[in-house]
Amino acid sequence: MPLSFRGQTSTIMEANMETPSRRRLARSAPRQHKSINAIAPTLGIAILLATLFTSLSPTSLSAGSLSDKLAFLLTPQAPSNPVNPVEPALRIGIVSGHRGNDSGAVCTDANGNVTLTEADVNFKIATLVVQKLTKLGFQVDLLNEFDTRLNGYRAVAVVSIHNDSCQYINAEATGFKVAAALNTRDANRASRLLACLVDRYHRATGLPFHANSITPDMTSYHAFSEIDPNTVAAIIETGFLNLDQEILTQHTDQVADGVANGILCFVNNENIEPTPIPTDTP
Repeated sequence: MPLSFRGQTSTIMEANMETPSRRRLARSAPRQHKSINAIAPTLGIAILLATLFTSLSPTSLSAGSLSDKLAFLLTPQAPSNPVNPVEPALRIGIVSGHRGNDSGAVCTDANGNVTLTEADVNFKIATLVVQKLTKLGFQVDLLNEFDTRLNGYRAVAVVSIHNDSCQYINAEATGFKVAAALNTRDANRASRLLACLVDRYHRATGLPFHANSITPDMTSYHAFSEIDPNTVAAIIETGFLNLDQEILTQHTDQVADGVANGILCFVNNENIEPTPIPTDTP
């Protein structure tokens, strides 16, 4: 879970989450404890629309600009200088949530013994993301939660990795959340990073996106105001440490792929085309 300031963790997601069970998406991941639900073909588009409305400020939702912003998120813009991750190397920052500060969410067994901490899960995912991007030629920094390097940090992108509560909330407390730093000097690019992370992470993991349960601790994440205003940033909660614990801990490479692919989508200006998911046949 994200931190709003040093030493204080965010509140756990509200128990009356409104995400309906039919929004769960089928995925190819080897996650046996979930049944596959029938999904409408337009759900992918709905996810990105929800993302767009969540990320854009009220003043930016004018009738004359909404269609343009949606087109910007779904269609790659021709860059003046195509990305070459090898020469020169582009810098990317990956924040391992809570590391160096506190444990974050703590999971315990029936006897009260600690079995898992959010900080450890975040670090495992973040380390894999760094390795994947480094192999592609990027210059990647693995950062702690309150890393002094975040002050004025300049990079093509910063992504902070967190996870949600260990507690059982209800059957719908499964999935991921993403929020972008809209105080950047280019809110369109921030929204683009957000849309890329949502699309690619969902494709890699099959987990549903909870657009309506993003907390102020995410939208006002402390690092957003610490980094250079030209740096585009986002925070992702990759899952719930209760119902999503299996994929987070046993299929961590798959989770890391989702984050890394989202960053690559943004950096390489890739297209976002929601793929219709076929419904189950009787």
